[in-house]
Amino acid sequence: MKIFRGSTFKADRPWGAEDIANMGGITTRLHWTDEPYKWHVNDGEEVFAVLNGRVEMRYRLSGVEHSTILETGDVFHASIGTEHVAHPVGEARVLVIEREGSV
Repeated sequence: MKIFRGSTFKADRPWGAEDIANMGGITTRLHWTDEPYKWHVNDGEEVFAVLNGRVEMRYRLSGVEHSTILETGDVFHASIGTEHVAHPVGEARVLVIEREGSV
């Protein structure tokens, strides 16, 4: 049993994470960041929930780039093959659920 404080967690580097659970190869991790990630496609689906802060999520559909601002409480689902990159607006804390070993 452990409590994770999504509003105050801070890692020692951008995209640093606290591992919360591994449920049969599906990981749940709490991330802190103040810098963009990198364009990537996960090995499977990804659920990305903003717990604190704001994140500009950029994604490509059929080669066309789109962007949306995710506010605290918003959830982004990257289906298989969705190329995407997260750009925090200041500091952000996010909960990411994905296949173990995904980028």
